[in-house]
Amino acid sequence: MILRYPPNFEKSKKYPAIIFFFGGGWKGGKISQFKPQAEYFAQRGMITVLADYRVKSRHGTTPFEAVNDAKSAIRYLREHAEELNMNPQKIVASGGSAGGHLAAATATLPSLDEPDENLKISSKANALVLFNPVFDNGPDGYGYERVGERFLEISPMHNIRKGAPPTIVFLGTEDKLIPVKTAETYKAKMEAVGSRCDLHLYKGQKHGFFNQKKHSHEYYNKTVREADLFLISLDYLKGKPQL
Repeated sequence: MILRYPPNFEKSKKYPAIIFFFGGGWKGGKISQFKPQAEYFAQRGMITVLADYRVKSRHGTTPFEAVNDAKSAIRYLREHAEELNMNPQKIVASGGSAGGHLAAATATLPSLDEPDENLKISSKANALVLFNPVFDNGPDGYGYERVGERFLEISPMHNIRKGAPPTIVFLGTEDKLIPVKTAETYKAKMEAVGSRCDLHLYKGQKHGFFNQKKHSHEYYNKTVREADLFLISLDYLKGKPQL
């Protein structure tokens, strides 16, 4: 984990936190993917966390171990919230693609915990900020070939229940991995159990459109601004977006 604190950090305060999970199909990816977003939200007054987790290329693991790690990360932050100066009731999980799946998994999946975990400490994020996330691991979704008949254990789409945390989703309309219809179904299921799910669609954009690019920050800026407004609406942030 790489933690970043607000510039005017005060030891006597408890801060909201946001943890980012990188994408890469549970096969690879870089912990630095969300560094720009982490730097921005630290400037806005949050403690930000770049999380690492096990992936196939480096550890020979499956998506199930990745979920174990994501849930352990949330649980660690909550268990150590006092010493980390975090508000344990304001922990946001975020990520892109497979990392978005992990963020959603922390808040929806009832199982897939490490065997030595203290299950009295919740691994459920209090809010979700998801960038073209993998919602559906079923036969018609993404990653089914890797999870097979166990998809019901690991698919956020199939585990939405009452009490699911408020969520914002960013998706390009030309995403070849995550269809718009899938996101709309997820939103409808969330709303059916009484949970908020804001869906922002970006016309003509493909998978990964939200990343900060060398020659264009347009969609990075747009998505971060909307995420900021979402967190303001939840009273996690104050003031106005700085983008």
